[in-house]
Amino acid sequence: MQRIFSTFPNGRPGAGLFLLRCVLGITLLAQGAQHLFKWHDLTSLIGVVALVLIVISALLLVGFLTPLASVLAGLASLSSVVISVPASGLLATKPTVAFATAIAAALSFLGPGAFSLDARLFGRREIVISNSRPPSDL
Repeated sequence: MQRIFSTFPNGRPGAGLFLLRCVLGITLLAQGAQHLFKWHDLTSLIGVVALVLIVISALLLVGFLTPLASVLAGLASLSSVVISVPASGLLATKPTVAFATAIAAALSFLGPGAFSLDARLFGRREIVISNSRPPSDL
């Protein structure tokens, strides 16, 4: 699992990655919620995509399996445009989807950052090497 993640930067780079995750997560949550709230136009395929968008947004907001979730976020965001022609007022317009896909690609390359559940579960470990030597048998 460690190979999926690069490093977990903290400080300003970690805050920037946290901001990217939050922006993408909130955008996908709004897209999924808007698809669900238009229930009279809802087909089963759009409903599945809306639920996938909401689940992926939750994963991104807490920072769990971020590289995988960001790839899925880009694909789900693209599929929300392909499946449904966005009506006026929907967030799934072409520029929004293009920006969401670009942010998802950046997150998949950069990783989750230090302010994530991934960093807590798979992050840096401190290795302590003691100075004491075992007694030699001479």
